[in-house]
Amino acid sequence: MMMKKVLLIEDEPGLQMSIEDNLKAAGYAVTICGDGITGESTAFMEEWDLMLLDIMLPGKDGFEICRSVRKKGIKNPIIMLTARSLVMDKVMGLNIGADDYISKPFDIDELIARINAVFRRGRYTESGISNGNISFGKFILNTETATLITGKENIHLNTREYLLLKFFAENRNRVVHRNELLDQVWGYDSVATTRTVDVHVAWLRKKLGEQKENHHITTVRGLGYRFSE
Repeated sequence: MMMKKVLLIEDEPGLQMSIEDNLKAAGYAVTICGDGITGESTAFMEEWDLMLLDIMLPGKDGFEICRSVRKKGIKNPIIMLTARSLVMDKVMGLNIGADDYISKPFDIDELIARINAVFRRGRYTESGISNGNISFGKFILNTETATLITGKENIHLNTREYLLLKFFAENRNRVVHRNELLDQVWGYDSVATTRTVDVHVAWLRKKLGEQKENHHITTVRGLGYRFSE
């Protein structure tokens, strides 16, 4: 099997080395760029299976590169790497075309798990995700506009609800633990609790019309939730 090619655009030498060594050990081929201008031009030179893209880069930041890559019609997965953990930064990255977002400092095993998850999600594009949309049941979640659509109606989602629903839909049919949701949706440095997760899930269920019957989001007692069609 041909090795998947990863383009790493990151300016911290120590992190470059750590990511490169671990990804190579995991069976990936890695090319490194240390600034935004070189990274952007390299992104256009050949087809990459995945881009790992830092936000704070010399020359040109990761948001600009991501936006430029998507405008050129390049569809390969992009995972944003950044020390900035503000929710709005995550939303911005996702809205301009990133597939995932991981805040520094991160465990390298988690990064590899995220990469593997992105590739797994690509396998079910035909059954749920395409052209910036995630479909389930009667709903469409537009990830370019962060809008939930049903029929002709647009349902308003706040930032947390959007990130929560997107994470659920991309991890459908598996049990997602509350602590995982805290890490992925609220961030590692958040003071939110598992009770916060439950409250937001309740709000989301209400907007999905599931007050009386949990159609898409099922509670798994003692663990978390499972999202399904």
